[in-house]
Amino acid sequence: MEIKKQTSLRGELTVPGDKSISHRAVMFGSLAQGTTKITHFLEGADCLSTISCFRKMGIDIERNASEILVHGKGLHGLSAPSETLDVGNSGTTTRLISGILAGQSFTSELNGDASIQSRPMKRIMTPLLSMGADIVSLRGNGCAPLRITGKPLHAAHYQSPVASAQVKSCVLLAGMYADGSTSVTEPVLSRNHTEIMLNYFGANVTSQGTTASIEPEPVLNGREIKVPGDISSAAYFIAAGLLTPGSEILLKNVGINPTRDGMLRVCKAMGADITLLNASTEGEPTADLLIRTSSLHG
Repeated sequence: MEIKKQTSLRGELTVPGDKSISHRAVMFGSLAQGTTKITHFLEGADCLSTISCFRKMGIDIERNASEILVHGKGLHGLSAPSETLDVGNSGTTTRLISGILAGQSFTSELNGDASIQSRPMKRIMTPLLSMGADIVSLRGNGCAPLRITGKPLHAAHYQSPVASAQVKSCVLLAGMYADGSTSVTEPVLSRNHTEIMLNYFGANVTSQGTTASIEPEPVLNGREIKVPGDISSAAYFIAAGLLTPGSEILLKNVGINPTRDGMLRVCKAMGADITLLNASTEGEPTADLLIRTSSLHG
């Protein structure tokens, strides 16, 4: 690869889809009635692990060049996997799917690569156990592999010691199978993609301050989801456009969720010339970002 120095950066780009939202679109689409159509899906290894896990539980998922089609079977439509669910290197898959599996009528095992086998899972095991779940770390070290025996779950209000979207999402997803309203309170607000997307699918999720609550047994319906561009991927081009003289870059359909847009706020505080165009607040907030060379200050 040969990289030549550029005196200015000008053009239009679409950055890869957001990983967090790609995961959730497959998971919630699997639990919905009917077909969910996902475009701009991130075809990374982690998101493909999520697809693999739900296929092993009887969900028909088509991967085409331009879209993913998830043929959901409803909240109680998953079937017992005949083999271990391999989450690869994906912590999001592991922690979110555990909340779903806790409320099923079958037993499943989760495992992944060496890295996943050293990642802490007690942070989800603790709230799930408080809801009556049967979840065991097979090596007794609070890490994968995990065995989850599905059981009827009890509603709970979990006071999370950490601000973690994965922990919050795990509890909310388990709450769909509980016997009453389930809520999670965090020390500070973590990213809220789960709350936004569950409501988009038809669940009843409410948020007040740093507490999110979900009502049980929602009827989810298949939806069309255009995954926003990942603001983490956009960050490099934002920086390049601001710093390289004579530059003007248009980044299309970037996610600007307030729980994720810290870079934009910092750049603007430094005097950056960033204009939001075609902003949309239906579902996940998105916009086209117009980046121009700027004289930045501390």
